[in-house]
Amino acid sequence: MVNRNHIYVLVLFVSIVGRLSAQTVAVEGTVRDSGGAVVSGASVVLHSGSYQAAATTDPQGRFSFPTVPLTSGTIEVSRDGFRAVERSWSATGTSVSVDIVLQLASTNEEITVSATRTELRLADTPGSTVLLSKTDVTSTPALRVDDVLRQVPGFSLFRRSNSRVANASNQGVSLRGLGGSASSRALVLEDGLPIVDAFGGWVYWDRVPRESIQDVEVFRGGASNLYGSDALGGVVQFITRQPEQPAFALETSYGNEKTPDLSFWTGTRVGKWDISLASGMFRTDGYILVPTWQRGTVDTPANSKDASVELNVGHQVGAKGRIFVRGDFYTEFRHNGTPIQTNDTTMGGGALGLDQQFGSHDSLTLRGYGQVQGYDQRFSSVAADRNSESLTDLQYVPEQVVGGAGQWTNLLGKHQTLVGGADLMEVMGASDEQLFSSGIHTRNNASGGRQRIFGLFGEDLIRVNNWTVIVGARVDDWDNFNASSICTPLSGTCTSPSIVYPSRSDLAFSPRLSVLRSLSHNVSITGSMYRAFRAPTLNELYRSFRQANVLTLNNPFLNAERLTGAEAGVNVTSFDRKLDIRGTFFWSDIVDPIENVTTDPTSSPVLRQKQNLGRIRSRGVELDGVVHVYRDVQISAGYAFTDATVVNYTVPPGEISLLGNAVAQVPRNVFTWEARYWNPSLIMLSLQGRFIGNQFDDDQNKYPLGRAYTMDLQVGRNVTHNLEVFAAAENLLDQRYNVANTPTSTGSLFNIGPPLLYRIGLRMNFPAERR
Repeated sequence: MVNRNHIYVLVLFVSIVGRLSAQTVAVEGTVRDSGGAVVSGASVVLHSGSYQAAATTDPQGRFSFPTVPLTSGTIEVSRDGFRAVERSWSATGTSVSVDIVLQLASTNEEITVSATRTELRLADTPGSTVLLSKTDVTSTPALRVDDVLRQVPGFSLFRRSNSRVANASNQGVSLRGLGGSASSRALVLEDGLPIVDAFGGWVYWDRVPRESIQDVEVFRGGASNLYGSDALGGVVQFITRQPEQPAFALETSYGNEKTPDLSFWTGTRVGKWDISLASGMFRTDGYILVPTWQRGTVDTPANSKDASVELNVGHQVGAKGRIFVRGDFYTEFRHNGTPIQTNDTTMGGGALGLDQQFGSHDSLTLRGYGQVQGYDQRFSSVAADRNSESLTDLQYVPEQVVGGAGQWTNLLGKHQTLVGGADLMEVMGASDEQLFSSGIHTRNNASGGRQRIFGLFGEDLIRVNNWTVIVGARVDDWDNFNASSICTPLSGTCTSPSIVYPSRSDLAFSPRLSVLRSLSHNVSITGSMYRAFRAPTLNELYRSFRQANVLTLNNPFLNAERLTGAEAGVNVTSFDRKLDIRGTFFWSDIVDPIENVTTDPTSSPVLRQKQNLGRIRSRGVELDGVVHVYRDVQISAGYAFTDATVVNYTVPPGEISLLGNAVAQVPRNVFTWEARYWNPSLIMLSLQGRFIGNQFDDDQNKYPLGRAYTMDLQVGRNVTHNLEVFAAAENLLDQRYNVANTPTSTGSLFNIGPPLLYRIGLRMNFPAERR
């Protein structure tokens, strides 16, 4: 028989064990940087046995896990711009405090996605990649986003123009000297969605509100193996902010030439929902493009105004998924330097997306998008003395775009990542023109068609020991159909008959092999070989345009540009990761490059036509370096030498040989530098310089632009934790460099860059940003 005392002891023991097993531990702490400042917005993940929880540090840098079931475990802390930290913890009572100190990350430790369509450390990227952080963008004195990107050597727009006053069709982006015309030779993305104009190949840079930008990635080199046609010379991607808590950011300024600007972003997360809204507004009275000694009464300031808005709504799907919808609207109006010459654009678009993680090894990404756009432009003929002009062309370009993409990513073991997917884009557009001669409406012309590009791609990324090897390939099917050019005479005759063009199709195969070998903890070498292509845009096929006294004709029989390239580089990190240097040698051959070829230099206007030139070769060196003197002081510089020449050209009867000529619009030397002291509580100071070597405005190398050197300055400081004031100046030395040099009946006409531009402004951030 069991003793009653034994029963009492057993009951007491079970009660004590039950209470102990039900007891929980509170784990809390603060995250700071090496200077002692709190770090808000850091991701904190706690592990304790099979238990796992996540949190984000509040504006005071604090985190808390109030009900942890065990008394020991680990904490992982990460934040953009800092090295990730893992710390063990153990509690002897009911609570424990863990303080974490984050060290600034070196440039090579930052994460990029554009080079491989999956996350990869910059140090492991076997290619020429530049990553601009939020602080890099904010500290740049330039007001416009495209001017921010000019600090990246090799990045350029057509004719040295910028989006402040340039015609929209002059804003195509080129990398590595591949572009002698206005169409982009690089793909521009916003969160994986293309924002290059599908009809014309140019970019509306203010579509992305500046305050919405988190990072900008610039990947230089052929990337058609992943992205298809537009990525002939590389990829530029804007990564926008994602809300983790209620937040608001605003920048506004006012400058000379009556230039107000406003950009804001706000967002929040409520339960499984997240929402963000961003907008930007800009206007300027501008300046006269023609130098004083060439001006006439017809010359007026080139100016612009634009506005954009973007709304994102997302919803968490399960534990590791998110679906979202995005809508955007953009409008702009421009005076292009004379009373008649204007253009305006209105566009609206939307997108749907899904990001879904399956377990710990697989993920699926789906995107669908559409856009509707209208573009109006007026052209004129200006008299030789520039005291009068007459209307020559009223042009309207309607455009509709639909597209979609899907991508599957699989982590195969610890050392291998497989990526595969497909995308489809179709654009329908036209150029509807009312043509005039001596003020008389002579005829109407409607040209246009449809283009569809479908691609399949795959990639194998292997990381083992000190090697990173990437093998990828893509197949694209390019189709042009429903194309025609219809002329309707009114008070004259048609210069060419109406025609319905036959459908055309072509295939492109774009492989790439990239290798990175780490020789030591501080030194690695890279090498890549690839092929890439770019299909001609509907604009190049069916739309003509006029710039000053030059009329550039379309060409409906253009072939795709095809590039074969190779590069080799070295990456060096030293002095306890305070010095990062990357150098790359590149070589590219392009068959059938599309260039603006002069066909009749003696006519008025001078006639050019878009033609497949034969073959050009672009080779050179890119150098990028940054020195972190200490936390608040950084010195960076970049240099690009590009030798882009025509190496094969069959001279048509009566035309001038271009063999051996430099490719138009490509400078041989570009050098940029920046010195920055960025301590918002004391002073924020950024001084930048940019040198651009001589380049030619034309294919025959008769019209040089000369050299240019500009300096920009920004200074500011925090008034409170949430408010800072600043002043910025662009072209500090007031250097009026040449932007364009076009032939006229009496010689040539220059367009010049902006004068000294200055502004004052303020920035607001809630909660306060950590920089």
